Formats: sequence, C-alpha cells, structure tokens
Amino acid sequence: MTLYNRKTTLELDGYSLTPEDLYSLRTGDIKISITDEAMARVKEARGVVDRIVENDEVVYGITTGFGLFSNVRIPNDKLAELQENLIRSHAAGVGEPLSPERTRMLLAIRINVIAKGHSGARPETLLTMVECFNHGCLSWVPEQGTVGASGDLAPLSHLALGMMGEGKMFDAATGQYGDAGKILASHGITPIALKAKEGLALINGTQLISTFTTEAYCRAANLITVADIAVAMSLEALQGTKVAFDPRIHAARPHEGQQASARRIREFLRDHVDPNGDSQICVGHRNCGRVQDAYSLRCSPQVHGQAHDALKYVRGILMTELNSATDNPMVFGPSFCDEAHPNGQILSGGNFHGEYPAKAADFLAIAVHELANISERRVERMCNPSLSNGLPAFLVKEGGLNSGFMIAHCTTAALVSENKSLCHPASVDSISTSAAKEDHVSMGGYAARKAAKVVENVERSLAIEILAACQGIQFHLDEGKKSSEALMAVHAAVREVAKPWDKDRAMSPDIDAVWELVRDGMIVDVTRPFVE
Repeated sequence: MTLYNRKTTLELDGYSLTPEDLYSLRTGDIKISITDEAMARVKEARGVVDRIVENDEVVYGITTGFGLFSNVRIPNDKLAELQENLIRSHAAGVGEPLSPERTRMLLAIRINVIAKGHSGARPETLLTMVECFNHGCLSWVPEQGTVGASGDLAPLSHLALGMMGEGKMFDAATGQYGDAGKILASHGITPIALKAKEGLALINGTQLISTFTTEAYCRAANLITVADIAVAMSLEALQGTKVAFDPRIHAARPHEGQQASARRIREFLRDHVDPNGDSQICVGHRNCGRVQDAYSLRCSPQVHGQAHDALKYVRGILMTELNSATDNPMVFGPSFCDEAHPNGQILSGGNFHGEYPAKAADFLAIAVHELANISERRVERMCNPSLSNGLPAFLVKEGGLNSGFMIAHCTTAALVSENKSLCHPASVDSISTSAAKEDHVSMGGYAARKAAKVVENVERSLAIEILAACQGIQFHLDEGKKSSEALMAVHAAVREVAKPWDKDRAMSPDIDAVWELVRDGMIVDVTRPFVE
C-alpha cells in the first residue's frame, strides 16, 4: 500500500506534471515517455539554435561565454567544447549524494522542462535522458553547492556529467555506484555528446529546489490527515470532549483547512454503533462535567487547518514550477513568435531564479512544523499524571520500576526543538556570486533541503504521539471500553508492529516501525473504510 496510485508509464509534455505524479516516479517502477507534441516543440526550438550557429550570430550562451564572460565570442569549432567545459567546471557540488529516489525526481523534472520546448536541446539528447531514467542510470549528484540562481547549477551539472559518461553513476540493476561510462555502456546507452547551447539547456533551472520541495509537500500532505488521526486518538486516550469539533463552531470561522480538519477529526471519532456516534470510551465520560480541554486538543483544527491551507498554496507553486521553462537564454520557435521573427527568437531573462519555490519551501517547513509542535504538548498530557485524566504516569504500570514513555516524550521534544532552528527561513538570505553578475540569489536549495528534514521530523513526532495514544487507549481496552472503529483500526495496525507496553524494553524499534506506517500512508489507509 502506498500514498499514490501507480501507473506503468507516464507521458511528459512540459505542461501537466503534478507533484503527486513526480513523487510516484521516485521508485523507478514507472517508465516515462515524451508526447509527440512535445517532441515537435523540441525540434522546432533546436532548429532556431542551429540557424544561429550556421549564421554565425552572437547570442549569449550559444556563441559566447557565460556570466562575466558573456562578452567573449567563442569560435564555432569550439562550441561543443564550450558546453562540455561548462558542465565539468560547474560540477562543483559537495556533500552526500542524493538518494536514487531523489535523483530520479530531479532527472524527471529536467526532462519535463526540456519537453516544454524552450531549452534548445536536441531531440536525441532528450531521448538519451529518458533512456537513462528508464534504465535506472542515475548520476551521482551531491546535495550541496547551489544558491538557487542561476538555477541549481552545481547539482544539475553533476546530473548532466553522468549522462555524458563521466564521473560516477548509480545503476539500479545492481544497486551500486560505478563508472558512468561503463554503466551506460552496460545498458546500451550512448553518452550525450553536447552541441551548441546544450550544456546550458541541462543545468539552468530550479529542479533541485523543486525535487526536495515536491517530496516535502507529498509527505506533508499525508501528515495533515495523520495529525488529525493522532489528535483523535489522544482525545480518546485522555477522555476529552468532542464539542470543540462541532461543525457550527468552524462554520463561524470558515477557513477551508480548519473546517476540513474538524470534519476529519469528527469522522475518526464517530462510532457507527452508538446512536449518538460516541465510542464506548466517550460514553463513559459523557456526563463527567468537563466542558473544555486544553488548547492542544481543543484548538487542533485551527492549528492543523493552517497547515492544510499552506500546503494548498505550496502545491499551486509546484504545479507552475514543475511545468515551467527555467532556462537562460530561452528559445522561442516560430510557433511562439510573430511575423517580425519568422525564424524564431532567443531571449535572455531570469526564469532560473529560485525565489518562488524557495519561499514555498520555507513556508511549508514553518506550517508543517506546527503539527509536531502541538503534538508534543499532547504527548506531554498523556505522560503527565497531573494532566492525563487518570492515565498512569508515563503510560506504564509499575512506574518507578518502569519508565514507560518518559524518554519517548523527550525524543519528540528534541525533534520539535530541532525543527524550530530548521524553520528559520533560508530564502531571506542572499549572497552575490559570479563576479556580481548574480547579485541576488534565492538560497532555495537549502530552504528545500531543510523543508524535507522538517517533514521527516514531524513524521517521527506524530509516530510517537500515535504510539503513546495507542498505549493510552490500551488502558481503556483493558477496562472493556473500545474506541471508534476507525481508531481501533489504527490501534490494530500499530499493534502489528509494536505490542503493548507492559514493561520497559528498547523503544526505538517501535518508534521506527510506527514511523514507517506514518511515512508510507498506512496509518491513513486503514481508516478509509470507516470515514466518509
């Protein structure tokens, strides 16, 4: 079971790639192809570049150097060397390599960008990139080295370098890194031999930023529902009230995300047997006199809702960015030009600047972090006997002899604290590069990498809350009182990987096991038969 349905082949056309489809490409189970319409645009754009070279015109990046060297005219017999030198010199990244999953996403976005028809790459170059993707020949791409303008130059240069048969490459067939040239040969793939403009066509753009932000978005979109499940379980464990989730309250302040979160929480708490929709745990305290719970329970739709709405904004940015031409210069074939330019036109601009996805990544991190920030407070309430409405201290019998969830709470507190530092926005920074030609940059690469780490920390924090809530509910089960059908399904899924906490044992394996259920969408999947 996975977060998204799988296709066998995905057609790329430069206009319709969704974040969800891109994320599904990470595993290598889906092949890609290029539509005929996209190939026609690529051929048309390449024709413009070829005419410029034939006519010996002076055009930036095609017959000139780059950046500060844009005023240096390059002879035609050196144009291929110019592009090769560009890739080699710009392959200056450092740090850990991208995982094969992230490299697949990076390559897929770059293919989609070229398929849009404004890059000027040759059709055969594009098809070689598709071959590399479909055969799992994935270049070694280090994470660090991009400032997010002129695009993600260093990582994209490493991506191109491997497809040129140079440097290291991951071979999905063996699961190992090796010499790129040998791996390509083993799959019958001829390395890319760059021609005029093609080096730039492969490296100008925001695709590393978009890769990490897309992954962060897709995993965070799953977490919105996981967080609502977690609060419903904690509410049951703490014998809280459902009143705060009444639809009339949320209709009076009609933020879309707030209403959606409240609705989901109501659904997770609803029992289909009781005429009032109350679980056996809820029935037991129906007339207990408590009318209000702490904010971490009562205000969860307001906090979870803002993350829901923030992700809607982030998805909109990604939908545009994944299907945008981010090259410089940009090639416009005759079909994109008026009568004044019947043979097409080359225009220089700044679409490579990463400000849009950088800001989206920072926004995503800040918004999603709050799911863990409020979750940690609920874990504290369940562990603290002065707040837990009768649950034993640290959710364990024979406290003192056993420490129970004492340090599990410390772990989620540590993750939340770490996220507070990671949520400082990287995109408010800039640094001048390339002899002041590139005097404002987005720092989007780091913003996106941080966002992905924040999301992972939130996944682990919510896994700890769900594990703790299952333990809290376990005490009610021992008294013969069940929770709702949806939450009992979650409890059963957790119990398949983590047994009840009767006495102390190493907790990390349990946390990791539940984290995998959270990350892979299983926690959400098991509730689907019981919610509308």
